[in-house]
Amino acid sequence: MTPSIVFLSDFGYRNEWVGICHAVIDRISPGSAVIDLSHGIPPLDVRDGALLLADSFRSCGTTRSPSPSSIRASAAIAISRSARGTVGCSSGPTTASLDPAWQAMNGVAQVVSITSEQHTLQPIAPSFHARDVLAPAAAHLAAGVPLEDLGEPVDPDTLARLSMPEPNIELGRIECEVLDLNRFGNVQLNVRESHLTAAGLDGSKHVSIEALSGAVVASRVSTYADIDAEGWGLMVDPRGWLAVVRANPGNAAEGLGVSSGDLIWIRDGS
Repeated sequence: MTPSIVFLSDFGYRNEWVGICHAVIDRISPGSAVIDLSHGIPPLDVRDGALLLADSFRSCGTTRSPSPSSIRASAAIAISRSARGTVGCSSGPTTASLDPAWQAMNGVAQVVSITSEQHTLQPIAPSFHARDVLAPAAAHLAAGVPLEDLGEPVDPDTLARLSMPEPNIELGRIECEVLDLNRFGNVQLNVRESHLTAAGLDGSKHVSIEALSGAVVASRVSTYADIDAEGWGLMVDPRGWLAVVRANPGNAAEGLGVSSGDLIWIRDGS
């Protein structure tokens, strides 16, 4: 079976870029299914793309990933997790968009710089590496081309790393950060259930969610149905992060007055 290709970018759908990349892949590896993981990453937001890719990777199986974050730079690279395993291709601040995914998948086995003229579209447009470098490279890999044929080897120790924000944990208190806001206004925090346990808050049925603009008391819930009509909830989202939520049609982000990157404090709210 021809491996599928996971496509993640900040392109959106207003322009033709996503469709053109699909066309390039189909021409080179017509048997490969292309999974559009998301094209709604905020423009140039490497961290958001990196987190989404890492959180989604285990659901994607053995794949080729043509364009995580899709941010242009002077270099493009391809990384292999194992001799026959998952391969990722990226441009941008070189490899930072792939770093959390490879950490979650137990590291990197092989890296090359994508420079082969035989496996890229020529001439390479300086502003469209996704079409001319990343999509063809991913398609050739899916079609069975060995990774080393794409270009010269790169020392894995030279790959860029992405520093992810960690919450500050004290007994009874967590200082954390807003990672993302989805279209429903859910506020994703850089907090896992293990952090609640470390702070001694795992047994709290209610927690105080404090932002610079104000504070609310949220119930620990498992589903949206557990939230009262005018209430607030703190739940584990499908990607494993804690999220502050409201019952529909409430909007937690608007109610708290927060944006991505803002600080949040969590305390016992009983």
